[in-house]
Amino acid sequence: MRLKIFFAVSVIVLLSIGSLQLADMYAETEAEVEKLEAAKVEMEREHISASEIQKMNELTEQLPDDGLEFTYHQWNEAEEKAAKMYEDSDGEFKKDWGMFLSIKAEKNEINPFIVYELLKVETGDQFDPDMVGPETSDGHAYGLAQFMKNTGPWIADKAGLDYEHEKLFDPYYAMHLSVTYLDYLYDEYDGNWDKALTAYHRGMDGMEQYKDEHGDAKSWYAVDIQEDARETAGDLVTFE
Repeated sequence: MRLKIFFAVSVIVLLSIGSLQLADMYAETEAEVEKLEAAKVEMEREHISASEIQKMNELTEQLPDDGLEFTYHQWNEAEEKAAKMYEDSDGEFKKDWGMFLSIKAEKNEINPFIVYELLKVETGDQFDPDMVGPETSDGHAYGLAQFMKNTGPWIADKAGLDYEHEKLFDPYYAMHLSVTYLDYLYDEYDGNWDKALTAYHRGMDGMEQYKDEHGDAKSWYAVDIQEDARETAGDLVTFE
């Protein structure tokens, strides 16, 4: 009888030891699986980053090499802004455009949502890169940023771009010119958006005339663009 009890106890002890060993093996295996999953996620993240950076390089190949560099963190921020622009435009302002605009504008320390709202006004909310504006005494305005033939060439020169009239219909080229011109005006007027935006709309002489007539440069164009930019951007951008 004692012998049977001894064997039974021995079996129970051996089973317990085996269970503990299996539990330890399971825990070790689970830890290894978690490490492998983490490594997989990191590899996927690096692959996505490389793919997205290649995509941005493809977008900017048509423009001159002007030191347009960005980090993965900046890419994520640009992606959020592009998504907001895409949503606000009901899909008319393409996400690739928003990505390019965000990176290019912030490289020039220009608020990308100011540029976005300007393009919205210039195209009547259509964001049509093939748009031709109504005829004026100075001719027509063309493309996404609505540049005229008498202003396009010298702004292209400032941007370091070759100029051809047909390029005004290229959305990336038009956005590049728009950012360059706004950057120039913003610096020219010591960081005053009212003056810079009114000058973009009316010309520099027209801005001075408007200021003389109204006492300031707060045209509807300048006010609406700034207010709409704040609303569209939300908490994605800090406004000065």
